[in-house]
Amino acid sequence: MNTELAPQIEKLAGHRVLCVGDIMLDRYIYGQVERISPEAPIPVIHIQREAVTLGGAGNVVRNIVSLGGQIDLIGVIGQDQAGYDVAKQITSLPQVTSYLLTDNTRPTTLKTRYVANGQQLLRADNEVNQPVSADTEKQTLLRVRGAIEGCNIIILSDYAKGVLSKTVVTEIIRLANERGAKVLIDPKGRDFSHYRGAYMLTPNRKELSEVTGMKIMSVEDAEKAARQLIDAHQLQGVLAKLGGDGVCLVMKGEPARHFRASAREIYDVSGAGDTVVATLGLALAGGLTPAEGAELANIAGAIVVAKIGTATVTREELIRELAHDQARQSEEKLASLAEATELAERWRRQGLKVGFTNGCFDLLHPGHISLLRQARRACDKLIVGLNSDASVKRLKGETRPIQNEISRAAVLASLTDVDQIVIFTEDTPLNLIKAIRPAVLVKGADYTVDKVVGGDLVQSWGGQVVLANLVEGHSTTATVEKLQAGNKKAGSAG
Repeated sequence: MNTELAPQIEKLAGHRVLCVGDIMLDRYIYGQVERISPEAPIPVIHIQREAVTLGGAGNVVRNIVSLGGQIDLIGVIGQDQAGYDVAKQITSLPQVTSYLLTDNTRPTTLKTRYVANGQQLLRADNEVNQPVSADTEKQTLLRVRGAIEGCNIIILSDYAKGVLSKTVVTEIIRLANERGAKVLIDPKGRDFSHYRGAYMLTPNRKELSEVTGMKIMSVEDAEKAARQLIDAHQLQGVLAKLGGDGVCLVMKGEPARHFRASAREIYDVSGAGDTVVATLGLALAGGLTPAEGAELANIAGAIVVAKIGTATVTREELIRELAHDQARQSEEKLASLAEATELAERWRRQGLKVGFTNGCFDLLHPGHISLLRQARRACDKLIVGLNSDASVKRLKGETRPIQNEISRAAVLASLTDVDQIVIFTEDTPLNLIKAIRPAVLVKGADYTVDKVVGGDLVQSWGGQVVLANLVEGHSTTATVEKLQAGNKKAGSAG
């Protein structure tokens, strides 16, 4: 987890995004079930209350607003009660500029869900899946041309209800590329040819599998399928939504980034994809990198699936969840040798350069921070070998370590530059180096290359030894001696 991500969350606020797509109305009928119908083996729901909320592209809107953004919305509704309710909901959001079209030949997409005792019993859909008329396409594009000037991020929320026809999508992508804007698409269907030239797609596992013909059983499978999609349709990136496996970000010409899902109970996945694309889009509008946007989108998606219904996420919730995830992932960074070896091999298969450094890291100081930062700059993933308490005692004396190995590991795990930690009991990390086989071995510049333990091994398999510059005036031993001298002085004065 990126510990520098929390301050970036405030950058989501105040930016404008254009959203075009299939607007829906989600209707929820809540009640209780206490008996089975005598007419058929079905539950009888005693209705207690009803609620309506925006769905589909409307849920993207709600999430943008909830995160502090502003949005221009273009879509189609019918001349019916559901359409009136959609317009009323949008009017209540001052952050939204609406360019809704009314088509009296088709109904507003309405999804009615019956919920009892926290469980969804039934969903009833009233919709038309046919493409909109040529005249509606023309009117939609006129509105896009009017709104596109003020937005550098365009989200296409495609639920295959007919608004985002091939004509509309290809023209929006052309207009966006002409103006240097980025088009993010939450896609639908098995034919992605009309998405050609978009900046990024956010397919789920099923969509990615169907469109590429590949089975997506692992994160590595998702990466291969995403790269196939990027090449086939001239995309800049794909954010694959993998459910319980989190998300996998694949950008053209760059190593893939996998962000694991937060462990939490899932109540309702309705609209989670809307939250992901909304968060990613607003992050990019705020100047965050695709990786930062993907990480925030992954966290946002985890938050909303723990809520009932098509839910939204706030910046405050992102900050809280980020803090919780950092605590959880700090624990996950501590691995056994077998786990670290397996992870290093997985990283290598992904084309990532694995680095290694080691030390006691007792009373972490600026010298340690500098070493770790230099080590991380020399590689893509950094594994740190941490001397065990027994090992430190043999090397430093009976009074050391000051902090036990679990405390030292926890402090290291909180650093963004550290990807994995392995505690070793030997006096040297030679066995770790043999098992992990790093491409980069980093030690302080007080060593010479020929004196670095394992340096000859790393060089033998084509790796390199990096000697990091040392920060003068920082030493745990000197700090301990100073503290001890201060205690003696205080004791004699007393």
